[in-house]
Amino acid sequence: MPRLNGKVAFLTGGAAGIAKASAVEFVKEGAKVALVDINAEALQRAEQDIRALGGDVLVLQADVTQEESVKSAVESAAARFGRIDVLVNAAGGSLLEDAPVHEMDIEIWRRTIMLNLLNPFLCCKHVIPHMMKNRSGSIINFSSMVGMVGMYRPAYAAAKGGIMSFTKTLAAQYAEHGIRANAIGPGSVRTERTVKRYQNKDWMLADAPSPAAKERRIVQSLYPFSTGDAIDIASICVFLASDESRMLTGTTIAADGGRSAYLKVYAGD
Repeated sequence: MPRLNGKVAFLTGGAAGIAKASAVEFVKEGAKVALVDINAEALQRAEQDIRALGGDVLVLQADVTQEESVKSAVESAAARFGRIDVLVNAAGGSLLEDAPVHEMDIEIWRRTIMLNLLNPFLCCKHVIPHMMKNRSGSIINFSSMVGMVGMYRPAYAAAKGGIMSFTKTLAAQYAEHGIRANAIGPGSVRTERTVKRYQNKDWMLADAPSPAAKERRIVQSLYPFSTGDAIDIASICVFLASDESRMLTGTTIAADGGRSAYLKVYAGD
């Protein structure tokens, strides 16, 4: 029997990247999926791809930083499928303007917190009552390696660190309702957005790589398992959504190739 047979999953950021890859794997495992994203055009492409697999999919354009938009999307999904069993809070991301604290623009701080911490709160607020009715559910939040160790991008690190504490609190508050909450902390993942941002022509110039390119090459040599594809994280999502992970709640899985677990030092020239 498929691992997610009969389950309904609500995924934010569902038009692309990790969330879309997870939705594809979910439908392969027997789930129905509601994909939420602000990009209507990308949602349409994702819908076509999932329907081509024979999946039962509902696409919902919404701004997950706005409560009424989230509430409407959740109610539409519940009305269509009759239940919500899995919540994947994958929408979010860092901003290039995320600067050192003394140089931080307050609007960049606010926007980063809204994208990465407010939106999972809003989705949980409106999805959890549906899970409580069924006395079961799996919440999958997204932290980051950056939230586990002190690094660059303070706004993003603060938000993703907050996700880990928020996840622990969800696990404690809703265990008696049969609801589990876990988080995933990815390292570097090749998605449409990250490839567009980082893997430009400058990265490919072996004779004159940029400082950022040099840094990424060093990290890859020290932590060879630290870079993956969306399917690698999607596979973890399937596990957390399934009953196979029934003993896991309140934890963050560090899918970062060991970067947050141990230190290796580059002794180059």
